[in-house]
Amino acid sequence: MNYLFTSESVSEGHPDKVADQISDAILDEFLRQDPESKVACETFCTAGLVVVGGEVRSENAYVDIHETVRKVISRIGYTKAEYGFDASSCGIISTIHEQSADINRGVVRSSEDEQGAGDQGMMFGYASRDTEEYMPLALSLSHRLLQILSAIRHDEPELMPYLRPDAKAQFTVEFSAHHKPVRVHTIVLSTQHDEFDSDEEMHGRIEKDVREIVIPRLIASLPERTAALFKGDFILHVNPTGKFVIGGPAGDTGLTGRKIIVDTYGGRGAHGGGAFSGKDSSKVDRSAAYAARHIAKNLVAAGVCDECLVQLAYAIGVAEPVSVFVETYGSSHVEGGDAFIASKVRELFDLRPAAIVRRFGLKNPIFSPTAAYGHVGRKPYRAVVKVQGQDREVQFFGWELLDRVDDIRKAFSL
Repeated sequence: MNYLFTSESVSEGHPDKVADQISDAILDEFLRQDPESKVACETFCTAGLVVVGGEVRSENAYVDIHETVRKVISRIGYTKAEYGFDASSCGIISTIHEQSADINRGVVRSSEDEQGAGDQGMMFGYASRDTEEYMPLALSLSHRLLQILSAIRHDEPELMPYLRPDAKAQFTVEFSAHHKPVRVHTIVLSTQHDEFDSDEEMHGRIEKDVREIVIPRLIASLPERTAALFKGDFILHVNPTGKFVIGGPAGDTGLTGRKIIVDTYGGRGAHGGGAFSGKDSSKVDRSAAYAARHIAKNLVAAGVCDECLVQLAYAIGVAEPVSVFVETYGSSHVEGGDAFIASKVRELFDLRPAAIVRRFGLKNPIFSPTAAYGHVGRKPYRAVVKVQGQDREVQFFGWELLDRVDDIRKAFSL
């Protein structure tokens, strides 16, 4: 029997994502000056106010918190007083203090390779064959719809001139009993907008533009097999409350780390509970979650299985993971079962925090782009950034590279 599964995403103007982007921008500024910085930065934003707190340890970095915060808010698009949250006039309070010496002693060791995990906990990575990016389909569609809406707001405002920064999208996809996507069932889009002369005019215009501009652009951007899932009979809800003028931090408070399901797999697989944004890579909540995604994606791409969940678990101050777990949901194509696959993962991948950091270049200022539209499932790329005053080409989204497929195939005799 077929079943339905739903995932949601939120735009860069959603208050929680505003907070995530501020936290990661501050992290990047510390890493830009001092790659050894240890940062745990949390942000709270509400109408007219941003509060930044957390712990930092750095030898020589100085970050202008106020300037960094205002740049992020302006880039997102909160640049008008009528939004109730404005880059040029919002209040900013910083309560950042030095990292606890008790935490630091477990992380910093004389031998870099023996660097301990920055905290205990479990982290998950997931991959499937739903999409070309090996991501769950409902979440991938939700992200892409909002990215198209954002591109229109920033680059072609004449098409939908009423758009404001805050938005949420949700896709419900019908799957077969064999877990294959059959069709797009329901789309929900709530987008913040300017005032209209009447609610009826507002709703008619926005729904028309979504049907005739946004969704066709989404379908045109998709691979043929995914575009074919839009069969014309999907249910569409646009701004179902009827009005969405008050939004962003003026409409709801934003907090760093409150959109961890949007950041990862949209409810597919599992989540260890740890947030990502604002944390440097010594925090395995972030770095090990990236490593687990890298492993799961490469296992699926190599043909070991069609769906894969990888769990890593750590003890604070201890370098090696305390456990490695693999679940393939019965989709494995190799002998020996999931426990055998997990044992091979331990052999193939160095999962000590320092090794993960080196593999993905996580001491570079690469984190701001992760803070909206997902930390995983993104296209990896290289770009030149300033690090300690020098131009440096660095890898972004390195955990999305399919660079271990050949090694895995050899290890499993595929």
